[in-house]
Amino acid sequence: MNKIKILVMLLVSALSASFAQTATWKFDPAHTQIKFTVKHLVISEVTGNFKKFDGTVTTNGNDFSTAKIDFIAETNSIFTDNEKRDNHLKSDDFFNAEKFPQLKFVGKSMKKAGKNKFKLTGDLTIRDVTKSIILDVVYNGSTTAWGSTHAGFKLTGKVNRFDYNLKWNSLIETGGAVVGKDVTITCDVELIKENQK
Repeated sequence: MNKIKILVMLLVSALSASFAQTATWKFDPAHTQIKFTVKHLVISEVTGNFKKFDGTVTTNGNDFSTAKIDFIAETNSIFTDNEKRDNHLKSDDFFNAEKFPQLKFVGKSMKKAGKNKFKLTGDLTIRDVTKSIILDVVYNGSTTAWGSTHAGFKLTGKVNRFDYNLKWNSLIETGGAVVGKDVTITCDVELIKENQK
């Protein structure tokens, strides 16, 4: 009898999961920033961002541990508040925005790592290189405003730019690099729920 009850419970659980409502979320460009920071001359940092981006997140209901993420940023929209530096970053020394107009991130799994914290694993593609990375995610909560549900997150992580053929390198007299190899990623993200079905 106990075995039958357990079997029934498992079937109900499986059916519930299969009929879970799928929610679609879009990035709110007015309240989302895709930023990066890299060392300059070893002693300071340069911060930049991508001004044009788009993406979709799908979840089972409001459960972000089930999130599937597709995100792109236009490499030609890179901005560091210095036109000469921005043009260099768009060149073949770095992103080659003409040949590779987009960088892409595809989220594969979002595992809980504490209260309102997750480890996001996904594939990051820059130029013609795709590598798996892990980002730390803090869920800031959700709210309803102007008839829509909004959810906020902060994502942080680090990548080695040489892994993605962002190859330009020059040394100063003391031996340090003009531009550091490690790039810190910081994303402040606000999502808006579009539909649920």
